[in-house]
Amino acid sequence: MSTVTNPPSVNIATLQRMKAQGEKIACLTCYDASFTRVLEDAGVDVFIIGDSLGMVLKGHESTVAVTMSDMIYHAANVARAARHALRVVDLPFMSYATREQALGNAARLMREGGAHMVKLEGGAVVAGVVEHLARHAIPVCGHIGLQPQSVHALGGYRVQGRDAAGAEAVLSDARALEAAGASLLVIECVPAELAARVSAAVTIPTIGIGAGPACDGQVLVLYDMLGITPGKRPRFVKDFLGQAGSVPAAIAAYVSAVRDGSFPGPEHCF
Repeated sequence: MSTVTNPPSVNIATLQRMKAQGEKIACLTCYDASFTRVLEDAGVDVFIIGDSLGMVLKGHESTVAVTMSDMIYHAANVARAARHALRVVDLPFMSYATREQALGNAARLMREGGAHMVKLEGGAVVAGVVEHLARHAIPVCGHIGLQPQSVHALGGYRVQGRDAAGAEAVLSDARALEAAGASLLVIECVPAELAARVSAAVTIPTIGIGAGPACDGQVLVLYDMLGITPGKRPRFVKDFLGQAGSVPAAIAAYVSAVRDGSFPGPEHCF
């Protein structure tokens, strides 16, 4: 009788090795214990317990209304059921306005929510915060390009870095975050060519969402890739459930498509 063993836990070194070897990183958002098990069984490497829960779970029009209590609650739900995926948890809107505030809230996400890494939005402007967290042994994932917490300042959900100046700003942000000590980088809604330049310019792994196939990994909001989020589907989203017929099969199909590079296709890119 064969013995089933769990795969080894994913950590920062795992992701660095995957980038170096050209192995794609499969990432999805996750907010509860039941989906945690399904995603891990399908081979998802990284969970982002994202403030996207404010929209897909709580019905808000943006992520701005999400609180630290929300993030800790959902992160802890995932942590209790998780076995091997790396857990990245969002610091919500205005929870990292100062270095001291960021450190206290990041510590809560790790201590109370079971986070392995915290994620914050912004580039060079938050480099000092990233450096402060990294100095205190808190792993950080940066988030550049479209930043949903800044949607009102940006004037809506718009592709970033389309012109030369915008592209240079995105590149500069990526380099600043890496220099400050970030271990991972999410790139959202930028032209595929720009994301390829960013991924080549930094040594830390990059995770794309609406950023083309050249990133080291991909992430989607779980409810989006299952085709159950109300409203218009973003261009970069594919409904995997419609073809797969079941939730476990859909998630397995997503992981396979990320691994073999068939997702995202040209139709999902800017």
